[in-house]
Amino acid sequence: MFHKELRKPEHMKRRTFIQQSSMASLALLGRMPKEKLKLSFSTLGCPEWSFDQIVKFAVQHGYSGLEIRGIQKEMDLSKAAPFKSPEALKETLRLMRDNKLVFVNLGASAAMHHAAPATRAKNLDEAKRLTDLAEQLSCPYIRVFPDHFPKDQDREKTIELMVSGLKELGDYANNTSVTVLMETHGDLVYADDIVNVMQLANHKKVALVYDMVNMWRITREAPGVVYPKLKSWIRHAHIKDLNIVEGNKPSYVLLGKGEAPVKETIELLKKGGYKGFYSFEWEKLWHPEIADPEIAIADYVRVMKTL
Repeated sequence: MFHKELRKPEHMKRRTFIQQSSMASLALLGRMPKEKLKLSFSTLGCPEWSFDQIVKFAVQHGYSGLEIRGIQKEMDLSKAAPFKSPEALKETLRLMRDNKLVFVNLGASAAMHHAAPATRAKNLDEAKRLTDLAEQLSCPYIRVFPDHFPKDQDREKTIELMVSGLKELGDYANNTSVTVLMETHGDLVYADDIVNVMQLANHKKVALVYDMVNMWRITREAPGVVYPKLKSWIRHAHIKDLNIVEGNKPSYVLLGKGEAPVKETIELLKKGGYKGFYSFEWEKLWHPEIADPEIAIADYVRVMKTL
């Protein structure tokens, strides 16, 4: 008997040959099709926009994902208009599907450093509610903060609180498709401290949002030193740029106009096999003096394509 592949019609063999030859030719010419750049932006950058406006702008400017950090200044996402009822959720999912957009991350205000029982419970509860919402939205991640090392609290005690909070949230997410991401933020920005917390947490449902600028503006640790240490935990990346002004204060500027090592960071992520979104975090809500979202969020796409 003959093998099945030997009995393939001649035109099938010819088609395969043509396809393979075409791809080989493109490769030789350096014209292999590029993988689509996975760009998203945080709604922190457009605090006045309705969800419809956000979706429309994302589509117009070539974004494929949305990172939700408040809608029209409502920071508790369970109360925000697009998510506050089953009917609203259904319409929101339809709008995203029709426009070929995905949710990439939901940003909680939850911080893990609190020791006071009532405050701690409130923070953990918010993160759990966002985990439930993310599951409904087919969103893979929620973001939480570490966040501070209070002066009146032992440093090791604070690390224990951060770790136990991450473990509790990781356990809560165990039977979902959601992973809890701790952002490199606040006082937990030195690479070795972050590694320590992540190793102690050691949970399959706990990983990192890598915000290089949050780290670099305080530590001045080079991305080439930091990235290899954090690489295995990075699932999501915040991209922004700034200049450092008097008093070590951040002055946020359009991408490529500042002094932060943004290009180096993007190159490291790409070479390291990062497959997640490059999410623009334009902090317009906290810094109303910076450029309007119509300018900054549109400009981000243009600059990222050049990088």
